[in-house]
Amino acid sequence: MLTQSTPIQSILHNQDLVLDIKRLDQIHPFVSGNKFFKLKYNLQEAVRLKKTSLITFGGAYSNHIVATAYAAKQYQLQSIGIIRGDELANKPRNATLQQAQAFGMQLQFVNRTDYKQRHDPQFLAQLQQQYPNSYIIPEGGTNQLAIQGCQDILTIAEKQYYDVICVAVGTGGTIAGLIESTTAATHILGFSALKGDFLKQQIESLTSKTHWTLHSQYHFGGYAKISDELIQFIQDFEQQHQIPLEPIYTGKMMYGMFDLIAQNYFPKNSKILLIHSGGLQGKASLMP
Repeated sequence: MLTQSTPIQSILHNQDLVLDIKRLDQIHPFVSGNKFFKLKYNLQEAVRLKKTSLITFGGAYSNHIVATAYAAKQYQLQSIGIIRGDELANKPRNATLQQAQAFGMQLQFVNRTDYKQRHDPQFLAQLQQQYPNSYIIPEGGTNQLAIQGCQDILTIAEKQYYDVICVAVGTGGTIAGLIESTTAATHILGFSALKGDFLKQQIESLTSKTHWTLHSQYHFGGYAKISDELIQFIQDFEQQHQIPLEPIYTGKMMYGMFDLIAQNYFPKNSKILLIHSGGLQGKASLMP
C-alpha cells in the first residue's frame, strides 16, 4: 500500500538526557503514523476475505476515519464511517470529515447513545446484515490485527538503544503493540488524550505485560479539547524544532514530556524515543 519511511529526529541531547522523535507522520499524508501500522494487516485480511467495503467508527476529528477512507479507496473498496454525534449531520463538515468524504467515505451520523453500542455484538451483527460483504474495523482501528501491526513500529536497534518509548494514547492499540514488542528493559510511557481512567483498564485488557505507565493528566479537558496554553506550546515547539504537531494527540504528549522533564521525572542519562503518531490533518480543524 505505502512506503514506510520513519526517520528519527533529535530534540534534546545533553549530558543528562537524550530525547528523539520517530517521525511516523512522514509515512504518508493521510495513512500516516500509527494508522499505517493499525490498518496494514486489517486491509490484508479484508482482501483475503474478498470483502467489498470497510466500516469503521470515529469522532468528528478522527485521524482513523480519514486513514480508513483513503486506504479503502486505494484498495478499491467502499467505506462507511459511523460518526459520533447526530447533531453534526446538518452542520458544515470540518476539514477531517471533508477529507474522508473526498476519498469516497459514506458518513452516517449517530447519536451518542447509539454510538456507545459500537462494541456490542448484536449491534455489530445488525451492521453486518445491513452491509453483508463488509469488513468491520473498530473505533481507532484497535483490534488484534492492529496490535500485531503496531508491533512493527520499532526496529530491533531502537528497542536496544532507548530506555523509554513514549506515545499518545487514544484507544490503546498502539501502546499495546509497543508493549508487546518490547521487554521489561524498555519502559513504555503513554499519554492519554482522553479524560477518564478507563484507558488504563483498556490497555490491561490488550496486554498482560506490565512494563508501562499511563499519564492521564495532560488531556486538557478531554478528546479534541484544547487551550490557549497548549496552542502556544505547539507553536513555540514548531518554531524551535521545525516538527509539526497536532493538538489532539502528539501535541499533548509533547507538552506532557516537557513538563515531566522539568520535574526531573526521568533518571539521569535516560534515552527517550517519542512516537509521532501522525494525524496532522486534524490540526486544520482545531488550530488557528
